[in-house]
Amino acid sequence: MNHSIRSLGIVGVGLIGGSLALSLKRVMPELKVLGYGRNTTNLDWAKEHGVITDRAAHLTDLGDCDLIVIATPLGAMESVIDELAPHISSHTLLTDVGSAKSAVVEQIKRVAAKHPEADLLDRFVPGHPIAGREKSGAAAAKADLFDAHRVILTPIHENTDAAVKQVADVWELAGATVQNMTPDHHDEVLAATSHLPHLLAYQLVSTLAAMEDKREIFAYAAGGFRDFTRIAASDPVMWRDICLQNRDAILPVLDQYMADLKSMRDTLATANSGERLENVFSAAQAAKKRSDAAK
Repeated sequence: MNHSIRSLGIVGVGLIGGSLALSLKRVMPELKVLGYGRNTTNLDWAKEHGVITDRAAHLTDLGDCDLIVIATPLGAMESVIDELAPHISSHTLLTDVGSAKSAVVEQIKRVAAKHPEADLLDRFVPGHPIAGREKSGAAAAKADLFDAHRVILTPIHENTDAAVKQVADVWELAGATVQNMTPDHHDEVLAATSHLPHLLAYQLVSTLAAMEDKREIFAYAAGGFRDFTRIAASDPVMWRDICLQNRDAILPVLDQYMADLKSMRDTLATANSGERLENVFSAAQAAKKRSDAAK
């Protein structure tokens, strides 16, 4: 395992960036972690509680770190890369944690065309940790967040093998299992398994909150409601950007779900529909059990 990363720069010291810092410090206690972000109160908390070693006054102060992790919302990522590019040292690697990889790859390529001297295509390895909580900010960070979770890397053609391996090594040091995918495949998978459920949770809470008897509805919400809608407490800005940036992959699976939901509605409205409903529920139960057994 490669322990050559001596300094880590984090742009956006929140749940993911902060958890990466804490998880790496378990095995590299001398690791220097430099954090940058717009929320100075969050950065002060992160420094006081040992999530980061120090806060950067300017984004460009991260340029000499061995690895820079961009953990901002997707909508802010391109401007961050653009500002960083002229100031990155020759030894520095970069990665991100964004949930829509095709969009990130496009952003990297646009910035690389503006700053060819930065060699971004060689050393920016896009990534996405499949781990999280509905809480945000440095205070939500956990040292074990990535343990036994997957991190998907979506290397671009120009990435050097050494850059991909070193970024993978860092995530493995953090406790994760690393898997490679193409950006398009990643986006299709995550549209179905992550982005669609978040859309559904946000909309369900919004729908119920608009009903006249919403106080009684939420007062009697049971475990199933809480479990399903927990993710609606996630950062709205982050999820706005994810949905917009991965729109092309989300829309087909959303359309399929809406068609299936309409079919279920029609079934429910039909007399003597119990057997058909039970068949749908049984098939879903069996699929869930197979999925759980395969993990």
